Amino acid sequence: MIEWTRQLRSSFGAPFLWLICLIYFTQGFRSFVWTAVSYQLKDRLKLSPSASQFVFSIAFFPWSIKPLYGIISDCIPIQGRKRIPYLAIATVLALFPWPILGLSVTMRSSTWNLILLLTLQNLGSAMADVVIDAMIAEAVRSERAAFAGDLQSMSWLSMAIGGICGSLLGGYALSNLEIHTIFLLFSVLPTIQLFSCGLVEEGSVVNELLSESLESENSDFINGNGNVTNDDFSLKKKSNSSTRRKHSQKKGKKKANYTRTSQTANKDSSLVRQWYWSLKTAAYSLCCTFKQPIILRPMAWFFLALVTVPNLSTVMFYYQTEFLKLDPAFLGTARVVSWVGLMIGTFIYNRYLKKLKLRIALG
Repeated sequence: MIEWTRQLRSSFGAPFLWLICLIYFTQGFRSFVWTAVSYQLKDRLKLSPSASQFVFSIAFFPWSIKPLYGIISDCIPIQGRKRIPYLAIATVLALFPWPILGLSVTMRSSTWNLILLLTLQNLGSAMADVVIDAMIAEAVRSERAAFAGDLQSMSWLSMAIGGICGSLLGGYALSNLEIHTIFLLFSVLPTIQLFSCGLVEEGSVVNELLSESLESENSDFINGNGNVTNDDFSLKKKSNSSTRRKHSQKKGKKKANYTRTSQTANKDSSLVRQWYWSLKTAAYSLCCTFKQPIILRPMAWFFLALVTVPNLSTVMFYYQTEFLKLDPAFLGTARVVSWVGLMIGTFIYNRYLKKLKLRIALG
């Protein structure tokens, strides 16, 4: 295990591995705070099981449109970067609802305000999940493709550890702390995640394009060196006429200002046009990919599996707490079983199934 971790650190760097582990640990640790949300809806807002399920359905809707975040981050870079800026934005969205809910009695006592803040929080969490998955996919390309399964195993292992810690501590916290205190405590992890985004360096797409253009300009300059010398000689001749230059200074300033304004407008319009065509191309490629039978059939199966099976988690929570009278500590301990299963499955995959073909592993 230690040697495996050292190999990953030497290949990808400690900051990148730290960011992966932290984000997935936070995803698993969400059980610490979302159990408190369930008790807030049931005990403080006095919502029925159907009303609570309605709240959760709206709040978790951002997880249903995850491909959209990936397309936007791929096609619209922020300051030449596609991942870290979006990860920082996602972390801010996942962070600020919890301090608001922890400090404001009005916000956490209103159903619609609670829905709005929880939806924004899930939007940030889902976006962060998409961005970190994209960063993992980009990191294992070409010569480091052999570590693809290792990074995925590390991410799921971190999520399992976070789920175990969140379930155990969540049950204890609900038995000993107020719900608003739990909201404030959970905001510590997104805060650490926000600062950790600055530890990972990302190459700029603009810098790559500029380097390519500079190389082409340098080659053109070398090839046309004689012409530049002739131009310099002619400019020296023209510099003897000082009177003509004084008269043309004012006109030159006006023309320069107009040129800068027009260049800025053209640059903005070309940038928007580039984003539009990039989004259009990505959407077209995605549609063409979905039409392939090898992609369409598994997607249809997963879609039907999710649609036809009802989500009974909220109903089960009300049944466990209202009829079976189970306390939060027991509920948290019971949820540890599923996270331990995820951890065991991760170890089995990383030890025995990682090098097998997918068809053989599933068969």
